[in-house]
Amino acid sequence: MAPRLEAEGRERWAARHTLALLGFLGLAVEYSLRVNLSIAIVAMVGAREGNATANSTQDACPVRGNGTDSGGNPVRGEFAWDEETQGLILGSFFYGYTCTNFLGGRLAEYLGGRLVFGLGSSAASVLALLSPLCARTSTGLFVASRVLTGVSQTDIKGATDHNSSSSGMQFGTIVGLTLGGWLCNSEFLGGWSSVFYVFGGVGLVWGLPWFLLIHDRPEGHPRISRRELGYIQGQQDTVKGVERVPIPWRAVLTSPPMWSCAVMAFGGSFAFYTFLTEMPTYLADIQHFNVKSNGLLSGLPFVCMLCASLAWGVLVDRLLAAKCLSLKAVRRISTGVAHYVAALALVAMCFVDCNSSAAMVVLCVSVGVSGCAYSGNALTEQDIAPNLAGTLTGITNTIGSATGFLAPALAGAVTMNNNSSIHAWREVFLMTAGVVTVTPSLYMVLMSVEVQPWNDPEKVKAENKLKIENGFAHDSR
Repeated sequence: MAPRLEAEGRERWAARHTLALLGFLGLAVEYSLRVNLSIAIVAMVGAREGNATANSTQDACPVRGNGTDSGGNPVRGEFAWDEETQGLILGSFFYGYTCTNFLGGRLAEYLGGRLVFGLGSSAASVLALLSPLCARTSTGLFVASRVLTGVSQTDIKGATDHNSSSSGMQFGTIVGLTLGGWLCNSEFLGGWSSVFYVFGGVGLVWGLPWFLLIHDRPEGHPRISRRELGYIQGQQDTVKGVERVPIPWRAVLTSPPMWSCAVMAFGGSFAFYTFLTEMPTYLADIQHFNVKSNGLLSGLPFVCMLCASLAWGVLVDRLLAAKCLSLKAVRRISTGVAHYVAALALVAMCFVDCNSSAAMVVLCVSVGVSGCAYSGNALTEQDIAPNLAGTLTGITNTIGSATGFLAPALAGAVTMNNNSSIHAWREVFLMTAGVVTVTPSLYMVLMSVEVQPWNDPEKVKAENKLKIENGFAHDSR
């Protein structure tokens, strides 16, 4: 009786639960380090006179008092960066991230996610602690530090079980923006500097339990129960095996399902990074929110995204279990809701003008519904090739992360010299709506949920050899 109770007690919190929790927190740390600059740059640059007196033109919103400090004066920043320079700085993370994504995916398959993810997060945390010094030394050095931060976060999706812990991305975004806004508005550790110090310090603290408690394979885990090990091994047909699979490049690059992943990597990421990097600037320059309110409101749409991803995931999982929907239908419906509804909301943003309440509602809808994609196109790489999921995610993440510097660069180019112009921001919204309408339409045609033959090229080779041998045997008869 006692052993049975002990086993049941262990199963209440199993090894896979520790992995999910630390994976969740690790992704939260990674994303907080990624987005902290989006809110910090508002305080670093401040509200220049052109922004604070935006009511001088008919194509700008009047300042209602929420864009100034308690003394009624425009908030002065430490750096004189124009919109083009800000676009370069905001996108610099993604230069490093894009160039090393494929390498990170392959390293995760060869070295294991524990080492790749753990070392990458620790390096990003150290760079965050050095960021204020870099920024005050020179703009070029600050840009270089952000590029290196991108390199250190290379392919975090390929190195972690993002199916079970992907909500950490939204959680980290929420915390990074909301807490970042509060820190920027405080005098703690120099205001905006504290955003980098706090999140960098938290990242280093997280690394300790990660390296102590996490193992790459369940078979080598010293604390896993036999019951849990048996459960995990029973699911091996849907996850990566121990063996390292060579990349069948020709089959991968000519595979329609793989192209569906690539298309959605571009479209989904373009919208996400437009919101992630440009929303604080829009709320500051157009709606004139101060930095504290800006951080809170910038995080609100991502709260909606987190809630939508969890609620939608539960809903479609039950429909799938009840056989009301096929897996392919779940992927298509989830992708369609995530992107077509977001596109409609982006078009609606063109009509909210200076109604800040309406703007926030529409932004929450547009960003919120995109969380449904975590039950849709975000899982396609795992669906079609579990043995090569890290590599495929490295490829698609390279494509998607390129929009991380493309989106702010385009937004900066459109709004440059017209940073408080409603018309300029309408162009940004419509451009993004067009991208998230075309790309899911292509995805619907090309996608698949079936494991592709090239997932196990050695097996295919053996089957072809057997067919040839059988053919010779038949001919000899």
